[in-house]
Amino acid sequence: MKVTILGNNSALPAFGRHPTAQAVQVWGQVLLLDCGEATQIQMQRYGIRWRNMQHIFISHMHGDHYFGLPGLINSMSLLGRVAPLHLYAPAELWPIIEQIQGVAETVLTYPFHFHPLTPGVSERLVDNEYFSVDSFPVEHRIPCHGFLIESKTRGRKILPDKCRENEIPRYFYDKLKQGEDYEKQDGTIVKNEWVTTEGLPPKKYAYCADTLFTDSFLPHIQGADMVYHECTYLEKDAEKAAVRFHSTARQAAQLAKMANTKQLLLGHYSSKYRELEPFVEEAQLVFPHVTASVEGTTYDV
Repeated sequence: MKVTILGNNSALPAFGRHPTAQAVQVWGQVLLLDCGEATQIQMQRYGIRWRNMQHIFISHMHGDHYFGLPGLINSMSLLGRVAPLHLYAPAELWPIIEQIQGVAETVLTYPFHFHPLTPGVSERLVDNEYFSVDSFPVEHRIPCHGFLIESKTRGRKILPDKCRENEIPRYFYDKLKQGEDYEKQDGTIVKNEWVTTEGLPPKKYAYCADTLFTDSFLPHIQGADMVYHECTYLEKDAEKAAVRFHSTARQAAQLAKMANTKQLLLGHYSSKYRELEPFVEEAQLVFPHVTASVEGTTYDV
């Protein structure tokens, strides 16, 4: 699982940083988390292919998290998309999309499915053979959700050379992935561990969206391999953060420590700050494994 940062600023673009958007890559599929202004431009810039994207998740109805969506939806149609697209977002977003498309008499070239999020409720949104996605409520000025993405194991990893050496037919590979031994026609047993290795373990990525400091959603992100948490402000502006339902870098680190996560990824920086290093320095006083997200960078979960 990999996370590419397409935008990591709050409210306004500043200092080369754009409003919030992230692309999470899981087993060749792309999940888009939020879609701030210029997201489709950032996707082109950093090589994120919309043809591999079937699911988009919008956390809440503040413009810096969805203003890029109408353009992206339309562009995919202009470029001939035919695969279905699923959008998970607050119910209030649907009439906005309908009106934009209606006044332009837009007819999409692909099936478009809208799934409204239920305010204040955690729920399973996607569950397939590759990954699952759950929503969970966070605490912001308006209803807002975070998202937990969990990849699924694809079983053991096949060693093709060893399989050929032991004359194992390809039709049996799926059973090898499940850990089965292979029996040859003469009765010889080929042990599974001779021709496979341990597969990649499942991963958990928690996207906490815009929220003030709270432990209310801690059970949903407990033990995640990586947690993205907003840090709109530094600790000197903690009072402002609380009033505006945002968090500081130190508070993000406190939650990461409480969640027992392996990595903390910071973002959603206020436009009042040019430099990002102070966010890391402040967070590392509480939690050591901290990275200040940088646009265009891809992070391994």
